[in-house]
Amino acid sequence: MTAPEQVDRILLTTAVVLILVAGALLLARIWRGPSMLDRAISLDVCAALIIAGLAAKSAFARDPFYFPIMLVLAFLGFTGSVGIARFIAVRDRPGRSHPDDTQEGPR
Repeated sequence: MTAPEQVDRILLTTAVVLILVAGALLLARIWRGPSMLDRAISLDVCAALIIAGLAAKSAFARDPFYFPIMLVLAFLGFTGSVGIARFIAVRDRPGRSHPDDTQEGPR
């Protein structure tokens, strides 16, 4: 194995180790929360870590097979994040009360 190939292997191994450490920390954040928004953001980061893992696998194998899969996962992660953000924005809109909180007074 030549020196550039050895450097490539070391860098890719380091990248995979860092992705695994980030995944373990991500699972801790999903487990602990404390809010639903923290968990939603953690799931978005999970999609990014899956994409990074596929990229590392593709680099190890020197095979571009996973590029379209990574593109689709990026699109799904983005649309999921936008959907969660819209849901939270509607839910937390100021001045909006829950239907149970309405008090119409005596009739």
